[in-house]
Amino acid sequence: MDNFHSDVKADIGIMGGSGFYSFLKDIKEVDLDTPYGKPSDKISVAQYKNIKVAFLPRHGRNHSIPPHLINYRANIYAMHMLGVKCIVGPTASGSLKPSIKPGDFVICDQFIDRTTNRKDTFFEGPKVEHISAAYPYCPKLCQIACESALRCGVTVHKNGTIVIIQGPRFSTFAESRWYSKMGWDVINMTNYPECILAKELGICYANISLITDYDAGLEGRDDIKPVTNEEVLKVFEKNNEVLKKVLFDMMEHIDLDSDCSCCK
Repeated sequence: MDNFHSDVKADIGIMGGSGFYSFLKDIKEVDLDTPYGKPSDKISVAQYKNIKVAFLPRHGRNHSIPPHLINYRANIYAMHMLGVKCIVGPTASGSLKPSIKPGDFVICDQFIDRTTNRKDTFFEGPKVEHISAAYPYCPKLCQIACESALRCGVTVHKNGTIVIIQGPRFSTFAESRWYSKMGWDVINMTNYPECILAKELGICYANISLITDYDAGLEGRDDIKPVTNEEVLKVFEKNNEVLKKVLFDMMEHIDLDSDCSCCK
């Protein structure tokens, strides 16, 4: 794959979700063009202790890009241009199980892709590779995320399966009930193909699903009202401060020189 570079470099990338743009202070904004077009917004790069961190709001800073129109390839490739070695992707997500409550964190280790027509690979020929997706998330980075959440006093589930739906609409009751009956844990609109694109470029990736609501078809919870975007944003913004603490703690425990199978 062609190698494009940026004059600005970073160690860790944060692919932020709704209401998370205030993550960094004293930032330098980087406006990148990639071979796959423009990313969702300018990338904010700042120093945290001895680490350079890059933040990109996947929906744009004004939440103007719906999930099915995000240029995922440009977003991930822009992080690659900055030289990041790992990406943490927090997402506002719904719960498909009564035991996973709003305010909990889930460190997902598997996904189910229910999206359609998304540009989801860098391998479009003439070079073709078939990467293994058996373990789509970086186990080392996921372990760090779990340990950081525990240190910050968060109720965290150390693994889980996330089903990614197309959006921008939420699920019907029947769809949600089906996902719940299948035994899946979390539902979201943006984690695919973000995680797989990072894997294709040899970048470690971990998802932190911040649970904002119970999904509509949750078994045994007939009192649940249909989810609204306003309620999701309200809960996500309420928990932004604890999410920041977890991310800062993670950055202090990530070994940037550690060998990882994601990079091979």
